[in-house]
Amino acid sequence: MADDGRRGEEDGGPGAAHHAFVVMEVLLEKLKVLNYEEEVLMKHNMKNLSRHYFVSSPYLASNPGEQFFMFTVIAAWLINEAGRPFTEPQEYDEPNATVSNILAELRAFGVKVDFPPSKLKSGSGEHVCLVLDRLAEEALRRKGFSFRRPNYPTETTEEESVMEDDAELTLSKVEEEMIEPDDEEENVMDLEALKLRTTHTEAEPSSKPDDILESTVDASEWNLEVERVLPQLKVTIRTDNKDWRIHVDQMHQHRDGIKSSLKEAKSYLDKLQEDIGKTLEKVSSREKYINNQLEHLIQEYRSAQAKLSESKERYQQASGGVTERTRVLAEISEELEKVKQEMEEKGSSMSDGAPVVKIKQSLNKLKQEILQMDVRIGVVEHTLLQAKLKEKSNMTRDMHATNIPEPAAGPFS
Repeated sequence: MADDGRRGEEDGGPGAAHHAFVVMEVLLEKLKVLNYEEEVLMKHNMKNLSRHYFVSSPYLASNPGEQFFMFTVIAAWLINEAGRPFTEPQEYDEPNATVSNILAELRAFGVKVDFPPSKLKSGSGEHVCLVLDRLAEEALRRKGFSFRRPNYPTETTEEESVMEDDAELTLSKVEEEMIEPDDEEENVMDLEALKLRTTHTEAEPSSKPDDILESTVDASEWNLEVERVLPQLKVTIRTDNKDWRIHVDQMHQHRDGIKSSLKEAKSYLDKLQEDIGKTLEKVSSREKYINNQLEHLIQEYRSAQAKLSESKERYQQASGGVTERTRVLAEISEELEKVKQEMEEKGSSMSDGAPVVKIKQSLNKLKQEILQMDVRIGVVEHTLLQAKLKEKSNMTRDMHATNIPEPAAGPFS
């Protein structure tokens, strides 16, 4: 059965998506053979597994924590059943360590593991079903159990043997004689000729015999002929199971059988009812006695439950206050870290002499640039002075040129 499931997985056909359902159903049958109800479920006070408990599907309800714990408990039990010591995991154990230990034991059995351990942490899925199926096979192999092919019994149909008397003529024989070849039709009376003869006889005037008719056949011969033909004149109809009369007879027979069985069973049922009534009375009386004996314990239990609920409520309130204070502490710690970082940055900047050196270098550079600017300013002033002097000399020359007196005009001008 498991081999068929592996072939379906390797083929990767249309049913590969539903392969996990098949593996889970086969696994459940193997666990029942190993008697897991008494050795695992009753020990841990767990409910029975459903047919598709470890299958991961959006159409099935899932509880990862419960499924993972159930997976580890069953895997540990199967490993122990297979002959290898394995410590039973607890509910608060590290999941990664537990999964790694289970896969290590699986490799020790010679099973190839070609998937990451994280596939098993969800507690459901195809890989979880496959791991449990391999471990169940190892446990069954150690116990010497193996599934065999079912042997189907050969069904023997008893044919109805109908005893027919040779002297009686059945309805089937009558039908066969009606469908006989043409060579025997000469022995059959022609009905059409008989009708024609009857019509001719009716058309002719009826002639009454004058004398009394007397038979000329010997009586002994007549009796012999009657005895010979009489058996063939009997017709027996074979019973048909579809006939309503047969069903009515069967109903009457079954009704009589039910009445007779009811008379026999009624006494046993009355006795059983009486025994059950007495047992119920004993149980009710015993229950009342136990309730009376345990009344003070029940009161103590109720008071303990009330105290427990009060303690839980106080714990929740205290937990809420602790959570709020933890949040405030985290905020203060974050602000403190920011202040420390700012102080470190300021301290490093104050102790560092690099800015001073940069300032001095900048001052020296500014002084050099100022000197260069002074030189350039002096050159520009000198150029401007030269230009002004030149312009002034030109203006003076022009002025002298305009002030030269004209020569006096002669008498002959």
